Amino acid sequence: MSAARLQSLLGLSDEELLRILGSDPLAVITGEEDTRPEVAILLDLLAEASEKASEATLRRWLRANDAKPLKLLLAHDFGGFEDALGELAERGFILRGG
Repeated sequence: MSAARLQSLLGLSDEELLRILGSDPLAVITGEEDTRPEVAILLDLLAEASEKASEATLRRWLRANDAKPLKLLLAHDFGGFEDALGELAERGFILRGG
């Protein structure tokens, strides 16, 4: 379990990862963030989602539809993010017109 894996799975920038974790670069580099329960939970949720969707699809989904899933993570709304992942698993990747 690692913050770097979370960043890779979702294609997050360094700044986005830091904002999601509410952390600083040193804590991520030294691995301090790897033991946080949020990281483990998010990785578990993403592992379930990646059974049905590729990593490339997860990265695209995160930023699609006005980047709602990314906004949920940045707002620390992990429950909302879990619901969005559930919708992805249930309905697939849907692009909505804007």
